[in-house]
Amino acid sequence: MNTQTKHPKRPPGRGTNHNPKPRFNRFEFVPATTEPPPKTTLTQENARTIITTNDSPDVPFDQSINPYRGCEHGCTYCFARPTHAYLDLSSGLDFETRILFKPNAPELLRRALAKKNYRCRPIAMGTNTDPYQPAEKMLKLTRQIIEVLAEHRHPVSIVTKSTLVTRDIDLLKPLARDNMASVLFSITTLDRDLARRMEPRAATPTRRLEAMATISDAGIPTGVLASPIIPGLNDDELERILEAAAAAGARTGAYLLLRLPNEVEQLFTAWLRENYPAKTDKVLNRLREMRGGRLNDPRFEARHSGRGTHADLLRRRFELAARRLDLDFERPELDCSHFRVPGRPGAQRSLFG
Repeated sequence: MNTQTKHPKRPPGRGTNHNPKPRFNRFEFVPATTEPPPKTTLTQENARTIITTNDSPDVPFDQSINPYRGCEHGCTYCFARPTHAYLDLSSGLDFETRILFKPNAPELLRRALAKKNYRCRPIAMGTNTDPYQPAEKMLKLTRQIIEVLAEHRHPVSIVTKSTLVTRDIDLLKPLARDNMASVLFSITTLDRDLARRMEPRAATPTRRLEAMATISDAGIPTGVLASPIIPGLNDDELERILEAAAAAGARTGAYLLLRLPNEVEQLFTAWLRENYPAKTDKVLNRLREMRGGRLNDPRFEARHSGRGTHADLLRRRFELAARRLDLDFERPELDCSHFRVPGRPGAQRSLFG
């Protein structure tokens, strides 16, 4: 049985024209080829918890919040796409058109911060799906979450491809004044055509750099994440991305090598063949060289940077450029000492709180 549904052409504004069968689903739905381009649907999810913890040595945070599942930006390479399988949805078009949101997130957060055993550690947002994707403009869930964090003086770091983060400068600036907030912009390419093909509903590279400058001018520590680096497609832009970000006020810099977990390998390979057929073999062969003969390496301390000659060269190029541009390799640690525990319902406020 064919396990992939292919539309006649990529729907306008979407990252892929494929909708692979969810890997936990034994059945497959094949729509008619005359089906109109899919529209975005928003579905309410009443979550039970809101803070996700991890112990990965590859990431600089151990707890995060994701108010949305799925992402309308439609980035073809997104490593979070396979998470839609847990909802019995596809990692293809479903991921970018069927968005779940958590309206009870702010209240769940307030309860979590009030627990007796809660230990304040920076909360990261944008680690899975973008907290400022298009739905946020209407739903304002990310803003409500930051309002709770700001009220209780809790540190937060944000990763985004959106200019909408500038809307929340009024909340982030007072936190940043006490070293409790930072914003990292993900920039994959400076080529507008490549960006439009890879991440069709994200802000253009130019607009991201403008937003970075606005955030930086507001006194909020700002950084750049050159991600993902795709050998043979955008790896030659690494230095230019870092230079443009430094000129826009970035203080820190990092890069991540392309990851292709589970269904993303199939989706990205198909996207390459449809958009850059002459470069496909070069990209895939170079990835295999950096991943020990495979297209994906899930191991810690290898999945984000790769191994081998080409991976070492990429790492060296980044280090030289970052040092020249005075971009710190690691983000400064945020201050947790100002945290105020939320008052529990019915509890008397502390005389000294």
